[in-house]
Amino acid sequence: MIIYVVCLLFGIFGVKAYISSQTVDAEVLEMGVSYLRICCVISFGIIFFSLFEKLLQATGRSLYSTIGQVVGAVVNIILDPIMIYGIGPCPEMGVKGAAYATVIGQVASAVLLLIFHMKLNREFGHGPKYMKPNAGVIKEIYAIGLPAIIAQALMSIMVYVMNLILKFNPSAQTAYGLFYKVQQFVLFLAFGLRDAITPIIAFAYGMRSKKRIQDGIKYGLIYTVILMILGIVITEIFPGGFATLFNAGPSRGYFIGAMRIISVSFLFAGINIAYQGIYQALNSGIQSLVISLLRQFVIILPLAGIFSIFVRNGQAGVSLIWWAFPITELAACLVGYGFLKKIRTNKVEHLE
Repeated sequence: MIIYVVCLLFGIFGVKAYISSQTVDAEVLEMGVSYLRICCVISFGIIFFSLFEKLLQATGRSLYSTIGQVVGAVVNIILDPIMIYGIGPCPEMGVKGAAYATVIGQVASAVLLLIFHMKLNREFGHGPKYMKPNAGVIKEIYAIGLPAIIAQALMSIMVYVMNLILKFNPSAQTAYGLFYKVQQFVLFLAFGLRDAITPIIAFAYGMRSKKRIQDGIKYGLIYTVILMILGIVITEIFPGGFATLFNAGPSRGYFIGAMRIISVSFLFAGINIAYQGIYQALNSGIQSLVISLLRQFVIILPLAGIFSIFVRNGQAGVSLIWWAFPITELAACLVGYGFLKKIRTNKVEHLE
């Protein structure tokens, strides 16, 4: 509820300042403010969806959280053209329609997962007495969850600062925004697999089963690598198709250039995401936070900023900035491998 209040206040008072800091285009500003304000004011859907998703995953019912995600996505996809273009009795709402379709999909997912939670999660009490705050439990939750909270915040900060870095070239800025959608679609596979392997490895760690932990780590990484290679192949072969799909327009050249370079980083990014799930499962949240800091703040932003200086001075093309992503993910992956070796030595090798 506290998180929703923060989102609500930001949606009412902070959206315009946030969007205007990234663009001077009046049309983009108007559409951005309209879209983000609706998403923030009606953000309770995504907030409660996230809550029930984790409760289902914690009890080993990841399939039901996936069903909720799919249902929400399908609702969004169906409502997008209806509400954007005004099909049938629905009036044409443009970008506001896209926002409403998004939040309705999120609410649908949240309601479905609430039903699953109430019906299936018998491990939890659902009465009023279980809603009473417990300082000890809250402390334990934040001890484990704070790194993940910061990691999610860092993702938003990275996108925001990257838009500021690219502000000197609106076409490149637009291209990055479009590519970010493609990137999230590919990395969604890695996030989904991470959410699947984390409770499995955590359960094995609670059982003190060395073999199950090792198998979870091995197969989790193998499947992640396979999915990320598939993502790289698709984006490298069909960059023009994605540019047409997203109607890149004047940003087409920048978009294709970004896709060909940044998609190389998918392999290392997927492994880093898997590492973070493994760390959390083995009660090593700090290492997960460090990887997030490296990937989304410490390396990427200074590197992209330095590269942008050469671009603005005419010493290199915009593609130099795109190379900051593969370099960052590779560096973080090497650090993550070191963390994994140390964690396995300290927490897994002595188990039976």
